[in-house]
Amino acid sequence: MSDFWSLYIIIITVVNILGCLALLYFTRKKKQSGQEGETTGHVYDGIEEYDNPLPRWWLWLFYITIIFSVIYLILYPGLGKYEGVLGWTQDKQYQEEVAITDAKVLPLYKKYSAMDIPALLNEPQAIKMGQAIFANTCFGCHGADAKGSLGFPDLTDNEWLYGGSPAQIKHSILKGRNGVMPEWKDSLSEDDILALSSYISSKNDFERPVIETFLAQGETAYNQSCAACHGRDLKGNQALGAPNLTDGVWLHGASPGLVKDVIRHGRINRMPGHESILGKDKSHLVAAYVYSLSNKKEKSEN
Repeated sequence: MSDFWSLYIIIITVVNILGCLALLYFTRKKKQSGQEGETTGHVYDGIEEYDNPLPRWWLWLFYITIIFSVIYLILYPGLGKYEGVLGWTQDKQYQEEVAITDAKVLPLYKKYSAMDIPALLNEPQAIKMGQAIFANTCFGCHGADAKGSLGFPDLTDNEWLYGGSPAQIKHSILKGRNGVMPEWKDSLSEDDILALSSYISSKNDFERPVIETFLAQGETAYNQSCAACHGRDLKGNQALGAPNLTDGVWLHGASPGLVKDVIRHGRINRMPGHESILGKDKSHLVAAYVYSLSNKKEKSEN
């Protein structure tokens, strides 16, 4: 802060305090022009305004707030660059609170990070810590219940683009993932796209009409354009992050219109890496929490 703005803030603050003090003082000294209970002549909605002084307790309450403000501005920063007698700063306060928290939780982080993720399923405190970190960091995309939304995967259903093992989940959290579905609008005709959508729908348990005459054309288009990533059996490829097209789980929606839109325009999805944000210890706990969501049976068996 420059000296000019520091002085500006000091002057404004001091003038306001002195102004309030002067207003109270002269109000107290003001003599009534008439008798007690005389009105000012102002009437609104049947309510008359009386010309009486403030009650003494109320007046002293205002004085106390002014005294408090002066003491506060002496002890704490509030007058431009003046740091206050106590030397308090928000950064120092933050660092002290972080140090107190770290002293409590860092030993737990170290303890749990040394344990395998499946073993943590039987550590309720570890799972709660992972859930708290998840709720603070991941809910914006995956939701507070981890069930995701259109374009953001459900983490509770045990269907995984890149694999659901502890190591794969942890890698996704630490390093992130980049998913690319190319667009085919320039390579496939609208008839091909419609046929392809029908063929894919026929491999799912969707209760929707399938255009039988398009199945052969759709299968041909699929084998030429899609099988390299999703496999001949449409089961996907976790190494590429290519989804299984037969499990009824659709990241970007399963309606015919949405399926055709994905084929036409493709999709680019990015899961950012969180190693620099959470660090390895916290990421380990988040991975344990996410793993627990789809492995409740394993927890009960342990």
